[in-house]
Amino acid sequence: MEEELKCPVCGSLFREPIILPCSHNVCLPCARTIAVQTPESEQHLPPLLHPRVPAPPAAATAPGAGAGPGAAAGSAACLDSECAAGGGGDHADKLSLHSETDSGYGSYTPSLKSPNGVRVLPLVPAPPGAAAAPRGAGPASSSLTCPQCHRSASLDQRGLRGFQRNRLLEAIVQRYQQGRAAAAAAAKCQLCDRSPPEPAAVLCEQCEVLYCAACQLRCHPARGPFAKHRLAPPPAHPGAPGGGGDGGGGKGAGGGRKLPTCAEHDLENYSMYCVSCRSPVCYQCLEEGKHSKHDVKALGAMWKQHKAQLSQALNGVSDKAKEAKEFLVQLKNLLQQIQENGLDYEACLVAQCDALVDALTRQKAKLLTKVTKEREHKLKVVWDQINHCTLKLRQSTGLMEYCLEVIKENDPSGFLQISDALIKRVQVSQEQWVKGALEPKVSAEFDLTLDSEPLLQSIHQLDFIQMKFPVSVPPVPLLQLEKCCTRNNSVTLAWRMPPLSHNPVEGYILELDDGDGGQFREVYVGKETLCTIDGLHFNSTYNARVKAFNSSGVGPYSKTVILQTSDVAWFTFDPSSAHRDIVLSNDNQTATCNSYDDRVVLGTAAFSKGVHYWELHVDRYDNHPDPAFGIARINVVKDMMLGKDDKAWAMYVDNNRSWFMHCNSHTNRTEGGVSKGATVGVLLDLNKHNLTFYINGQQQGPPAFENIEGVFMPALSLNRNVQVTLHTGLEVPQCVKQTKLPNN
Repeated sequence: MEEELKCPVCGSLFREPIILPCSHNVCLPCARTIAVQTPESEQHLPPLLHPRVPAPPAAATAPGAGAGPGAAAGSAACLDSECAAGGGGDHADKLSLHSETDSGYGSYTPSLKSPNGVRVLPLVPAPPGAAAAPRGAGPASSSLTCPQCHRSASLDQRGLRGFQRNRLLEAIVQRYQQGRAAAAAAAKCQLCDRSPPEPAAVLCEQCEVLYCAACQLRCHPARGPFAKHRLAPPPAHPGAPGGGGDGGGGKGAGGGRKLPTCAEHDLENYSMYCVSCRSPVCYQCLEEGKHSKHDVKALGAMWKQHKAQLSQALNGVSDKAKEAKEFLVQLKNLLQQIQENGLDYEACLVAQCDALVDALTRQKAKLLTKVTKEREHKLKVVWDQINHCTLKLRQSTGLMEYCLEVIKENDPSGFLQISDALIKRVQVSQEQWVKGALEPKVSAEFDLTLDSEPLLQSIHQLDFIQMKFPVSVPPVPLLQLEKCCTRNNSVTLAWRMPPLSHNPVEGYILELDDGDGGQFREVYVGKETLCTIDGLHFNSTYNARVKAFNSSGVGPYSKTVILQTSDVAWFTFDPSSAHRDIVLSNDNQTATCNSYDDRVVLGTAAFSKGVHYWELHVDRYDNHPDPAFGIARINVVKDMMLGKDDKAWAMYVDNNRSWFMHCNSHTNRTEGGVSKGATVGVLLDLNKHNLTFYINGQQQGPPAFENIEGVFMPALSLNRNVQVTLHTGLEVPQCVKQTKLPNN
């Protein structure tokens, strides 16, 4: 903050600061040194371009000559109360540029330079007789040039008194000096060889060093380059010069701050704020002065408003300052990284080759570990299945032996007492041995294939990128149509560079249109030459093209290949996202459950556009469960009935009736249920954004849900009392096509 409290001219803390029209501040003593007096006809010229005025004749200095225009000019150039008290003969506060003739020197007096780098005109006494203006010149006027923004401001008849005192800045400077003094109450000389050091006698404001009397005479004499340094009392003396004073915003004898008075009306305090002039005014200024017709508001209200605006602006500056600090740290880290990378690159060839060998060795170990893990996983699954099957077999065998013993008994009444329970237990035991339970969950084959051809090709092409000749853009890539294919709503594209191509390739850009003749968009950027794009629309035609790039630029596009996605969706149940209690069989097309609680399983397809229809055949239906059919998001909850959260839209049904459910809200109860052998159809029309259900080819109730948008997956929830088989790739039946669905 100290830089904000220093005058841009003298470089010291502000003394009696005044506010210039450009909103910058300057000390009142410094303002006297930089004020310039010019004839009125030349006041718009730059100060160094003012014409040199010859010295006036001696008669101009005769008694009574001061009553002429020269005296008026001298009065107009009076800059403050001290000048006014001294009369027109005192030229201490009047500055002008003198020519070779009237200065007595061979050239202009050179300007001084303040500690902040601002050039300041020196205080030069006017030559004898200069109070009278030369004949033919217009009346003189005084101006002040801001040392920071170099904007000039004309002084009126009040001189420097016409500028407002910055009482707030003066009070802050005073508090800063007092705080610095309190913080260093036990100030010691910073250059003493004695132990302990001598108490400090002075403080150099430019060097910011404390000196005792002996060290100040020895190390900081008041001559040479130190002659212009300002020596202040040490901060151990709070009453030192510069710390107090009651100028404008200081403290008076009573200890309290004086209320500011109007510069125009000394007896009136500021009570209003002129928005047009951006300055505080008093009551008489509104009644008599130039502010009578201006937009004026209450001083307190504007004070609070401007404080709020300043606080808001400070928040923005604080955020930018924080970003700047982080950016500086980033730049410093960047310097260190550049140094480290530069040193490392000297031996990069050997290091890179060794790293490739080490990486290949480590990768071989990782691949062997994967093979071991895959083998252990398969063994574990088989052992778990063996243990599970052994347990079931032991339970079934025990039940069989027990039942045989019961059959041997000849007590009809005793037999009938337990026969119903035994029959149910035997039936349940029989149902445990479903088709999927007697099939191995894993195969003996390892579905692992190591493709080393790209690595071998890269090793053969390993070379320095820098060539003897300029590198040009890569040629046109060649699409390998024999490897391009579509599956459901996914497309796979493959390409390669033409043979005998020596231009290096850093990567490829694959572009695809929107499937409706729209503009191409980038779908892949990288070094691979094979790419699969999922999640496209069904029954759509896509155009694809690819281009290569390197450090010289981007090469031309390849030929465009046309790819057609499937008309209808072929999909199965997804074992990777299903609940762990779900049991899948029949190539993941048949689903049942190991739990009596409802569990969710999703399909492998995702839909966002078009009309899609699939059916689910009820293979087994015992004890009247409530399976639910419908659609869901990928993140649906899978351990409760479908439709109880906000990620699923479903119809759950028993043997008599059905309901629609979303967010655990049950609607549209409809008579008619399912049984073993029933078929449930699901029609998802994303063109009309609705979902409809069918049981045995007949629409079940009205359209279940409308205004649905987004990406949906087929979904099903069931328990162990139900088994269903999924049928996909179906055209929308004619009866469904002809059914006119009501529009709600």
